[in-house]
Amino acid sequence: MATPDFVLDLREKIGTAPLPLVGVTAVVFRDEKVLLGKRADNGSWQPVSGIVDPGEEPADAAVRECLEEAGVVVRAERLALVHQVPRIVYANGDQVDYLDLVFRCSWVSGDPHPADGELTEVGFYDLGQMTDVAPEHVRKIALAVAEDDPATFRGGR
Repeated sequence: MATPDFVLDLREKIGTAPLPLVGVTAVVFRDEKVLLGKRADNGSWQPVSGIVDPGEEPADAAVRECLEEAGVVVRAERLALVHQVPRIVYANGDQVDYLDLVFRCSWVSGDPHPADGELTEVGFYDLGQMTDVAPEHVRKIALAVAEDDPATFRGGR
């Protein structure tokens, strides 16, 4: 999916200035495997992620993104991590500050496939096969592994 219309509308007003957005990451488990996708834009392997639409519940956004990007139906089970992603500056100069809400999710149905073009490959992988996953995504997965741990927060001093 392309950049959401509400972001494009905001960009018309603020140009490339920093834009605070809420994002979600869905760490989806099926048996002892985790759903990972290879991003079309930068080739990195990571859990499914996306932007929360205005008025949308974050857990619903995580579920929606899994269906849109990977063609799987999931259930959001718990919040695993809340953190601020370091500012991202895109090639066109747009700056974004994402507050990322990471959800532990369980697979309900569907065979993973690149559904909307944001991912070039997607599937369930053994936790030991995550050699191409960046450390920040490994941390998200590690925090989501436990089924009943409380969410982790940075800061809060």
